[in-house]
Amino acid sequence: MIYKTHLKLLVVTLFCMTSIITNAQIKKPKKMTQEQKNVLSTIEKMTGNFQEKNINGVMSCYEPNAVVVFEPETPIFDTNVLKEMFTEMSMANPVFSYSGHEVFITGNIATHIAPWQMTAKAPDGTEIKQSGLSVAVLRKQKNGQWLMILDNPHGQFLMNK
Repeated sequence: MIYKTHLKLLVVTLFCMTSIITNAQIKKPKKMTQEQKNVLSTIEKMTGNFQEKNINGVMSCYEPNAVVVFEPETPIFDTNVLKEMFTEMSMANPVFSYSGHEVFITGNIATHIAPWQMTAKAPDGTEIKQSGLSVAVLRKQKNGQWLMILDNPHGQFLMNK
């Protein structure tokens, strides 16, 4: 009897939850809003500057004290080290491509998520191919510009363990 009561309660609960989710106003924007485009613009600016070896341009896309994760589980906080890392990595002439972008905004915080691929050449001419899932957190500045505060191009890392 208790089993049947619990089963009925479970079925009713599932039905109600399905009904609530189905009837909820879930918005799936087909086009990005202007603010989402502004966030994406920061990502594109950083990527373009990186490919052009414009390290000052790259750094202009980050807040001071931003964190970048060049290698999984190794966040870099120091601006001078970040500049060195970007400079060193740019010498391989990286070319990035993205297979899509998701941008979510709440207030003055945004998250950008994108699968990426990169090709480059090591100093000895060896071709380098890498890919990952970029997860970046940005904050809207007082002047309306979006800057990254956290940049993790290895967002898939824990899934690969």
